[in-house]
Formats: sequence, C-alpha cells, structure tokens
Amino acid sequence: MACFVVPATEAIVTTVVQKVVKKKEGDSASDNKLRFSEKLKWLNGMLWGGSGLLAFEHLWHGEITPFFPFLTAANDPADTAEMLHEMATSGSAMAILVTVVWAGVVIVSNKITASGHENKKKAGATT
Repeated sequence: MACFVVPATEAIVTTVVQKVVKKKEGDSASDNKLRFSEKLKWLNGMLWGGSGLLAFEHLWHGEITPFFPFLTAANDPADTAEMLHEMATSGSAMAILVTVVWAGVVIVSNKITASGHENKKKAGATT
C-alpha cells in the first residue's frame, strides 16, 4: 500500500544531509579517500531507486491515484490503519535493511582504501 513512503522519507533526509556535508567538505581531497558525501550518494541512490520501483509497482496495481488522497488506502479508516501498520513494519524493515547494506559497503570500501594506502606506504618505504 504505502511501504515505499518510509524509504522515500529517509531518502529525502539523507539527500539533504548529503548536500550539507558536501558543502562543508568543500574541495579538499585527502589521499584518494572517498568523501563521506560520496558514500551518502550511494545510500541515496539505493533508497531513491528502491522507493521509485516500489512506487511504480503500487501505481501499477492501482494503489496510488493521481488525485487526493493519492493512496487508495487513505479513503477508508480501516484501510488506513492497515496501511500505517504496513508502513511501520515493511517500510521500516526495508529502510533499515538498505541502510545496513550500505553501512556494510562503506565498511568494506574503507578497509579497501586503508589497505591500498598501507600498500603505497610500504612500496614507498622500500624504494
């Protein structure tokens, strides 16, 4: 019904955070290390992409309409309660899972970057 709303809301928040972080980072580059704003861009892509696909699927099944209240479940109080429950369970679970996967990717990329930096130091010390 509206499970895509939760990851879409997280995507909005993280996009704003990314813009602020990017502005604070400026143009400073540090040892070929990925900036945090670039890593946030990965999360934003995952969240926007997943939310967009889910919204399209709900549109395809007629659960989203082009007129107010936009979500067909919002027309009936019983359906609204079910929709809110789905958002709280499925939507939150999807948003958390995407964020955990992104955190794992960030950890792996940090380790790869750190090991590459250590290899450069060792190679420079031996020459």
